[in-house]
Amino acid sequence: MNIAFFLTPKSEVVYEDTKSTMRQVLERMEYHRYTAVPIIDDKGRYVGTITEGDLLWKLKNTPDMNIKETSNVKVTDIERRTINKPVSINADMESLISLAVNQNFVPVTDDNGIFIGIIKRSDIINYFYSYVANSEESMLSNSYAATYSK
Repeated sequence: MNIAFFLTPKSEVVYEDTKSTMRQVLERMEYHRYTAVPIIDDKGRYVGTITEGDLLWKLKNTPDMNIKETSNVKVTDIERRTINKPVSINADMESLISLAVNQNFVPVTDDNGIFIGIIKRSDIINYFYSYVANSEESMLSNSYAATYSK
């Protein structure tokens, strides 16, 4: 199966650019109720993912920082504790699933490292749940048909 089937395109993804401030990230995450967002540079390349935890650690480790001062902190100045690895659009399902186990979403890039979207773990789980449910239903129908065709 092609992983593009699961792709949420960049045009539908909330992301930040490297020029964004900590305040902008906080506000966007709050508004959309996200716990993590991808970071994209000015050339469209995926740089990393920033999480609520990264923001909290920055606040904790910066004495006397208040919400107003977060407007002076660039997203690139915030240490990211977790590395969310991207996959190439040409990756196989095994690569995608191995990353999705530990990430809520997997960033997807083209051959030049340009960010083209994300694949949400929930979409993968829902697809396979439907697949299993349909397979079980099919097996039950075949079993029922075999039992009563004798």
